Amino acid sequence: MDASEIEPLNQFLSQLVPFDSLSGSELGESIRKLSVGYYSKAMGHVPLDPANPQLYIVRSGAFEVRDGEGELLDRLGEGDFFGFPSLLSGEATTNKVAILEDGLVYHLDPDTFNYLRRQSREFDRFFNRAFAKRLRHQARFKAKELTTTSRVSSVMASSPLKIDCNDSIQTAARMMRDARVSSLLVTDNGKLCGILTDRDLRNRVLAEGLDGRLPVHQAMTRQPVTIHAAALVFEAMLAMSERNIHHLPVLDGDEPVGVISSTDILRSQGSQPLMLIGEIERQRDVPSLIGVSKKIPELLQSLISADARAEEIGRVLTSVTDALTRRLIVLNQQILGEAPMAFCWLAFGSQGRQDQAACSDQDNGLLLAHEPDDHAAGYFDALSHAVCRGLDECGYRFCPGDIMAQNPSWRMSLDKWQQVFDKWVKSPEPKALMHASIFFDMRPVFGPQTLFDALQDKVLAGTKDNDIFLAGMAGNSLKEAPPLGFFRKFVLERDGSEVKGIDLKHKGNALINDIARVYALSAGIKEVNTAKRIRALMELGVIGRKDALNLADAQEFIAHMRLANQGRQHEQGISVSNYLKPQQLSSLVRHQLRDAFKVVHDAQSGLRLKFLRSF
Repeated sequence: MDASEIEPLNQFLSQLVPFDSLSGSELGESIRKLSVGYYSKAMGHVPLDPANPQLYIVRSGAFEVRDGEGELLDRLGEGDFFGFPSLLSGEATTNKVAILEDGLVYHLDPDTFNYLRRQSREFDRFFNRAFAKRLRHQARFKAKELTTTSRVSSVMASSPLKIDCNDSIQTAARMMRDARVSSLLVTDNGKLCGILTDRDLRNRVLAEGLDGRLPVHQAMTRQPVTIHAAALVFEAMLAMSERNIHHLPVLDGDEPVGVISSTDILRSQGSQPLMLIGEIERQRDVPSLIGVSKKIPELLQSLISADARAEEIGRVLTSVTDALTRRLIVLNQQILGEAPMAFCWLAFGSQGRQDQAACSDQDNGLLLAHEPDDHAAGYFDALSHAVCRGLDECGYRFCPGDIMAQNPSWRMSLDKWQQVFDKWVKSPEPKALMHASIFFDMRPVFGPQTLFDALQDKVLAGTKDNDIFLAGMAGNSLKEAPPLGFFRKFVLERDGSEVKGIDLKHKGNALINDIARVYALSAGIKEVNTAKRIRALMELGVIGRKDALNLADAQEFIAHMRLANQGRQHEQGISVSNYLKPQQLSSLVRHQLRDAFKVVHDAQSGLRLKFLRSF
């Protein structure tokens, strides 16, 4: 490239996202490796060589990207990119790029592109997200493209390569080379103890001059982040994005059954939730974040229309709420400055259980590493008010019971939180426990896991096998009953002369949440999601297999009915609620709903027998 072109090119790239995130030397390396292409409208299409994929950077002109069937995928102008899907996935190019106006395009070779991805997390994440967006067919959300309902097991690399932790690093490198893979699972007596990746070999072996004859355990990543085979693909992508990793060992129980990589995910289709979360993470101010949040109701309707499982819808919606919360915290910290101490933003209730639906309000708190001085107290007061206000503006109403981090009563040090839980557990009063039950469904959304673990471990140590506390919790959970009357007819709620219908939330799902919570606290189970609690209780033998499966099915069916009803309400333009009028159902569905409520009734009887027979 001519020297006279370098300075204008440097000015152009240094202001172009994501090249603006590169260091001076990395940017200089990019410029040195660029070539230039001139494309006239008369050519019709950009000649893309499948054997020579490149990153194309549009400097001028106008282009259209269309798929093999001619469907429009994207329109491009100055500062846009094409060609990166093939670079990321390794798949041959199938899209065509039409030339609408004469243009100048810079070309970047694959080696330099991958070098920049390794050097800059922002650069890598930008193109991962761009690829997910490109995979969307226009901006519409199609049920058949839902990766929210795709399982990790459907896209992972099965039969993963494994190596014993005492085998040599050199042996591991040869295995990876011969199998043309970028990771190995490391085991100790058959149990997963680590993962060895290309990055480990580069950073811990080559860069440090480590002897290749040394055992693998000296180079591997210990205690790697893992994911269950039944988890959703989007959850794997979120885990990778949040931790800046590219490989996740996949477990079935404790058994490693596969590996899912960022490439595996990129080769699968994109999904609206991932795009929405990516859009949330890109916002640089609160008003923009509020604007993005307006898409959440559309997401919910898309998921309902796709007939996704209620459990999965809850997890997807909660992941979006978590992303909004984290982004609000980060944006407000950019204004307020760095926090004076470590802290955890806690989610309670439906967000804590990951079963959010429409009409969700806020239930949150703040866990501080230690007792704050005046300066720290002022900082966290300002932060919590700003975040709660932002959530309210994003559609998550202020909690009517004021269970929010902006309330000083729920913004405390670890010691104070432990004292509060101790009081509930050791001196259980029915009324206090009724209001406190929401706090036992808690989960960290932002902050160090170790800080949260210190609180949760103390809480579970106090609840496990604590007969008096568990009796109080069980008693409160039995104050409401499923809406079944004589001859198993539905008991409908009325508001004056108006028939509201069946309250599917408070007379259905909430009762199952209560049942699972009491059993889980009695067994010291850390899971807070109701479906996961039920599965854990079944595996421990606390609840019989048949009863557990019936309860899980009832939870899913009632939640599905609730969501489907809310979808209909939204389509009809009426206020969305938890009330279902049974006359709108077929006789078969009414029968199934009665059976589900009967399961809840029987589970309540079992709870009463187990925890209240001595009281």
